[in-house]
Amino acid sequence: MPPGQVQVFDTPNDGGKSLTVVWAAGSQDREDVRYEIWFGEVGDSTELGPLKVIAEFPAATHYVRESKQGWWTRVGASTDHLFVVRNGKGVELKDGVRYQVAVASVRRAERLVGPTIIATPQANWFNWNAVNNLVLAVLFGGLVFYSIGQAKKKEIFLRRIPGLDAVDEAIGRATELGKPILYLTGAHDMSDPSTIAAAVILGRVAKRTASYETELMVPHRDPITMAVCQEITKQAYLEAGKPDLFKEDSNFFITSDQFSYTAAVDGIMLRKKPAANFFMGAYFAESLLLTETGASTGAIQIAGTDSDHQLPFFVTTCDYTLIGEELYAASAYLSREPVQMGTLRGQDLGKAVLLTAIGVGTALATLGVILHAEWPQLFLELFKDVK
Repeated sequence: MPPGQVQVFDTPNDGGKSLTVVWAAGSQDREDVRYEIWFGEVGDSTELGPLKVIAEFPAATHYVRESKQGWWTRVGASTDHLFVVRNGKGVELKDGVRYQVAVASVRRAERLVGPTIIATPQANWFNWNAVNNLVLAVLFGGLVFYSIGQAKKKEIFLRRIPGLDAVDEAIGRATELGKPILYLTGAHDMSDPSTIAAAVILGRVAKRTASYETELMVPHRDPITMAVCQEITKQAYLEAGKPDLFKEDSNFFITSDQFSYTAAVDGIMLRKKPAANFFMGAYFAESLLLTETGASTGAIQIAGTDSDHQLPFFVTTCDYTLIGEELYAASAYLSREPVQMGTLRGQDLGKAVLLTAIGVGTALATLGVILHAEWPQLFLELFKDVK
């Protein structure tokens, strides 16, 4: 028998230029049967034009339950068949233009064609498939604002990070010895989160060096990063009440080339012999060359990076290493500013929610397999395609 209960309509919750075809599963869904999707343009004509086959697949495939749509926007029963007509392979859909679509079941030489249905694609203003993302984003935003409010009312506990506790020690040692401090912001430019974090930490370090009247050297690989760090350092000296001690050339550009920069910084370490070296941000093969040279001069070395492939080298050659997200928590840890402290706590609560959802989802998925039930899928799809 031909496919029954065929529906053709504009694909909901998309940007347009696609049509969705849904039809009921039936007795024709056998291994020796396949489906064909017939397609043609109608335009402004009152008569139907010729149709052409644009897709062919086995009858036991393309079900509604296999689609990426959430259960709150799903059209038809989960056992129904679904096919989305999109641009490509001789098909060019335009919004506002009428098209005709039919579904045929083919078994050997027999072809049974269902009704021809006319539909028009158009763009939609809102994607209801992503409403779960909106709900979760509002939830996490609420957690952050709640945590900021709590941070303004009372002290929030932060796990002790030895590498950040050692910042004052390193700066104090450099001051006592009358030697400079060397600070590196990594290999990436200002578009990278790790470089932004390194620049924020530089502001805290610069404020301390200004208070202790210690020389600060910040060589750069990127001119934009250098300009940003110059302003951050200048502001730090103003906040410390020592604007007259600020030097424009404390932040200076060397070169964008990886190993030329590394050789130049190694030379600075050997000539100036800084008492404290800070390696913050993202690093590549130059990490060990830099930290080995710094260790040979007897400097206190504090590193912080999210480059997991370089962590073994930093852990081996540096006195303290900030691992992964500790780099991003450093600014809140050093400043104890309520907004930053609350934001950090809110992010941790959001991660706890996600970890709980993963644990509950794993248990429900396992239970669904054991009981052969579909209801656990309702919960799992709430966290499906979360971005």
